[in-house]
Amino acid sequence: MEADGLTNEQTEKVLQFQDLTGIEDMNVCRDVLIRHQWDLEVAFQEQLNIREGRPTMFAASTDVRAPAVLNDRFLQQVFSANMPGGRTVSRVPSGPVPRSFTGIIGYVINFVFQYFYSTLTSIVSAFVNLGGGNEARLVTDPLGDVMKFIREYYERYPEHPVFYQGTYAQALNDAKQELRFLIVYLHKDPAKNPDVESFCRNTLSARSVIDYINTHTLLWGCDVATPEGYRVMQSITVRSYPTMVMISLRANRMMIVGRFEGDCTPEELLRRLQSVTNANEVWLSQARADRLERNFTQTLRRQQDEAYEQSLLADEEKERQRQRERDAVRQAEEAVEQARRDVELRKEEIARQKIELATLVPSEPAADAVGAIAVVFKLPSGTRLERRFNQTDSVLDVYHYLFCHPDSPDEFEITTNFPKRVLFSKANLDAAGETGTAKETLTKTLQAVGLKNREVLFVNDLEA
Repeated sequence: MEADGLTNEQTEKVLQFQDLTGIEDMNVCRDVLIRHQWDLEVAFQEQLNIREGRPTMFAASTDVRAPAVLNDRFLQQVFSANMPGGRTVSRVPSGPVPRSFTGIIGYVINFVFQYFYSTLTSIVSAFVNLGGGNEARLVTDPLGDVMKFIREYYERYPEHPVFYQGTYAQALNDAKQELRFLIVYLHKDPAKNPDVESFCRNTLSARSVIDYINTHTLLWGCDVATPEGYRVMQSITVRSYPTMVMISLRANRMMIVGRFEGDCTPEELLRRLQSVTNANEVWLSQARADRLERNFTQTLRRQQDEAYEQSLLADEEKERQRQRERDAVRQAEEAVEQARRDVELRKEEIARQKIELATLVPSEPAADAVGAIAVVFKLPSGTRLERRFNQTDSVLDVYHYLFCHPDSPDEFEITTNFPKRVLFSKANLDAAGETGTAKETLTKTLQAVGLKNREVLFVNDLEA
């Protein structure tokens, strides 16, 4: 099975289906499962429907249209009651086949004449039927006609094969879909037709015939006295009763491949059925192989499409991921650039502020000026600055001086050495416009904050 391209799960389903149905050909089991999308339960139920004569899911509607059936006697195996194994009841015996050359010529001429006469009468009958007179044969309930025939047949003949419980069109569609042989049996009143009675009572009731028909074919039947039976009788050209025809798919067309006319023994009917099925099984096998190849091709194409779709989705996801990575890199670069611009803007702003605040720095008093004190500043770089201020100068004036000095950090606080006190902090400056306490602290004079002459103040870098 692995050589057929089946997975282990599909192979297991084929084996299970074979065990459940008893179908010996594993290729048939595989084909049935493929048609049902490998649904084991649905496939098994369909086989039960077929065995019980019920239409399958493919022909469930009674409005289904029947496929055209080719009826060409030159393409059919024709069997009659006059052939070996045939029999007649209350029939005038036919004359022996002549043995002389003249008699043989006459026999052949007579046979050809009868054949063409029969064909001509069938054509004339068909045109007459088309012309009218068939109002009483209008088919209004084909399924009802079939079911009525089956009920009456089962009551009259307890031993019987399984008849398909659907219309002729349904039977044709199921046979075509399931790639099975379809036997069409047209029934006529057995009370008036002894051959029909003998055929149904003795031949179709034989166990060997029943088993073969139920196993290898679909059997559809109807009484020609009903509109459905009469319509089918016209389409397959019945000349005598009992008559059965075997229909099969051949070269992608449904056609009659076998015709069984007249009564015969069960053994002879079985031989004839086997002869027709054996001669035409190759066509069904080819159809199964073609269908399997189409299904395989469709499955392969679907798998390829799914693989392509998955590959496409994967490529799209990869592209989205690459785009996200590019966006992340771009955002990071933009953030770095923005930070750089912010730093530059801040430096520019600080430079501008230093220029503006330089005008606010009070002039340095003389060393001997009254109220002048010298203050020593120790910068973070270790540089020592010394500058004189008036005791009346404010803490903010000291800040302006340090802020505008080129060696001073941009953000800083001013503290005393011991005990440590914060004379000025950036927080005080930022809050000066919001709270009165902060503003009051910055406007205090150096004398008010207790700053003495030669006192050392530390400038602490807040950005370090």
